Amino acid sequence: MKRRSFIKHLAGMPLIANAMNLNELKTITDGFQPSQRMPVLFIGHGNPMNAIYDNSFTQSLNRLGKTLEKPHAILVISAHWQTRGTFVSTNPWPPTIYDFSGFDRKLYEVKYEPKGAPELAKELMNTVTSVTIKEDIAMGLDHGAWTVLKHLYPLADVPVFEMSMDFDKPPSFHYNLGSELSKLREKGVLIIGSGNIVHNLRLLDWNNAYGKPFDWALDFDEFVKNNINNRNFQPLVEYEKYGKPALLSVPSNDHYLPMLYTLGLANEKEPIKYIYEGYEFGSLSMRCFQIG
Repeated sequence: MKRRSFIKHLAGMPLIANAMNLNELKTITDGFQPSQRMPVLFIGHGNPMNAIYDNSFTQSLNRLGKTLEKPHAILVISAHWQTRGTFVSTNPWPPTIYDFSGFDRKLYEVKYEPKGAPELAKELMNTVTSVTIKEDIAMGLDHGAWTVLKHLYPLADVPVFEMSMDFDKPPSFHYNLGSELSKLREKGVLIIGSGNIVHNLRLLDWNNAYGKPFDWALDFDEFVKNNINNRNFQPLVEYEKYGKPALLSVPSNDHYLPMLYTLGLANEKEPIKYIYEGYEFGSLSMRCFQIG
């Protein structure tokens, strides 16, 4: 399974609030007050074909979307947008990105294109102080975002923007950066980390779509679950110390890091519940959870 990036520059698209100062920005976003702090989600998105499948995983997302308070906007931190430096999308109309190849043509016919949220993206840029967040005016929605959101909010009636992950930084950087995003939750922003706890494409068992996972995959997934249950997040930041099961489950950490952002956003007393638990092809954990 190959991934390719083909983000196109959207020439001529109007930029919102280019010269917006902090007071003007605050005036806009102060109106974004939900009845309560928005939760945080980690979604194990798995196979891109889940975008068009009706299965237990996609049904769980559909149910979740009906029970959550409707957010003012959604911030997605996806495994599929990695950059040198950290960027946030200020595109007012992010297009659907098909950053994969070799799948059923029906998948390429799906369009999920809600509005962007440039004003909130700019607030994010001003809120984070540990690092300079840069602006990307052209980024669309990669499949880590739209294949999930299509089931959560099928009407595409909630604005969506993405923040990238800096592939040069260690796991601790991503965990700590997550904590700096907490103010957005008070503005009615639903923050979603989209990846997979166990994600080894080289060892996929194509004859085992939903069956028993490899022993090492089950081992590491349970290690993560137990530490989440005990609110012991540091071993998850230092996951490589767990040894062979960790190295097999996380051969590259692009799909693992979105989870660390969500854990960085967890308050000490917030409940954490599992939305979905399962596996695909033996080496993909579909575990999903909600914080708050």
